[in-house]
Amino acid sequence: MTTPKNYYSTLQVNPTATPAEIKQAYRRLAKLFHPDSQTESADTNKIIQINAAYEVLSDPQKRQSYDRQLSLEANPYSNGVEPLVSKPQNYSAEADTELKTWINKVYKPINRSINTILKPLKSEVDKLSADPFDDELMEGFQTYIELCRNALNQAQKLFRSQRNPSPVAGVAAHLYYTLNHLDDGLNELETFTLNYDDSSLHTGQEFFRIASRLRREAQEEMKKIS
Repeated sequence: MTTPKNYYSTLQVNPTATPAEIKQAYRRLAKLFHPDSQTESADTNKIIQINAAYEVLSDPQKRQSYDRQLSLEANPYSNGVEPLVSKPQNYSAEADTELKTWINKVYKPINRSINTILKPLKSEVDKLSADPFDDELMEGFQTYIELCRNALNQAQKLFRSQRNPSPVAGVAAHLYYTLNHLDDGLNELETFTLNYDDSSLHTGQEFFRIASRLRREAQEEMKKIS
C-alpha cells in the first residue's frame, strides 16, 4: 500500500487540529501561495497541494477515512475491516412523509438559494476585474454580495427549520458544510471590497469552488435515495 500524502503537514497543522484550526491554516496558506498574490511566495504547485489537503481535511467523512488510512499505514497489522452496518429497508408511511416534506421544504429551496450565490460569481468577478477601483463596478459587486448574504441567511434558516430525516443524514452533512464554505467565501469577498487585497478575492473564490463540489456530492447522495 502506498503511503498517502500527509495533508496535515501540507496545511501545517497537528492531526488533532479542530475544523476551525484547519480552516484558519488553509486561509493563511491560500493567501500566501496563491499564484495571483504577486508576492515572492506565490507557487501554483503549492496552492494545488494546499487545496487537495483542505478538500479532504475539511470534510468530516473524508477526513475520517483519511485518518483511518494513515493509521493502517502506521500499523499494517491492525484490523482494517469495518463492521457492517445494517440499513433499514422499510420505512413507515410517517417517515416517508417526513422525508418528502424535508426534500420539498428544505432541500430544494436551499439548492435554489445556493444557485443564487454560485451561478453569478464568475460573471460578477469578470465585470469587476475590468477596473476594481471603479466606484460603479464595485457598487455592483457589493450588491451581488448583499444578495448572496440574504440568500445564504435564508438557506441557513431553512436548514435549521426541520429535523433531518435519518435517510438523508449524509446529504444534510454535505449541505451544512456547503453553507459554511459559502459563508467563508462571502467573508473573503467582503474583505476584498474593503482593502482591495487580491488574495482575499482569490481565497473567496476557492471557498466557493469547494462549496460547489460539496453541493455536487450532496446531489449525488440524494440520487441514491430518491
